[in-house]
Amino acid sequence: MTEGKTKSPEFSHPAEEFFARVLTYYGVEWQYEPKTFPLAWDSRGEVTEAFTPDFYLPQQQLYIEVTTRRPRLNTLKNHKLRKMNELYPDVHIKLFKRRDIHGLLVKFGLYTEAERLEGSAAQVFDSEE
Repeated sequence: MTEGKTKSPEFSHPAEEFFARVLTYYGVEWQYEPKTFPLAWDSRGEVTEAFTPDFYLPQQQLYIEVTTRRPRLNTLKNHKLRKMNELYPDVHIKLFKRRDIHGLLVKFGLYTEAERLEGSAAQVFDSEE
């Protein structure tokens, strides 16, 4: 059973809710923010930095992080992903950036949502499809 068919979680951003709807639509089992990974500790061993990916897809053993930050503001997110790769090399994680979510919104015909996400007209379609 997908989490989307049970009580819907409180998403921190509308893009996460849309992504969950797409996963549910396609019957992909998912969990929302099921695990937090410690990334740094102080001298007493207490966690000082952590990362909680947005989604976990158990059947694919894959974590998904959705970010809608503008590319120049992604420094912290990229730092955490690098730390994840260093500390947890067996944990697979995929980053969906603003342009990826925008492309999904346009593909599903959700032009108004895409425009709000991008802050500009969503009339440009990917010519490689």
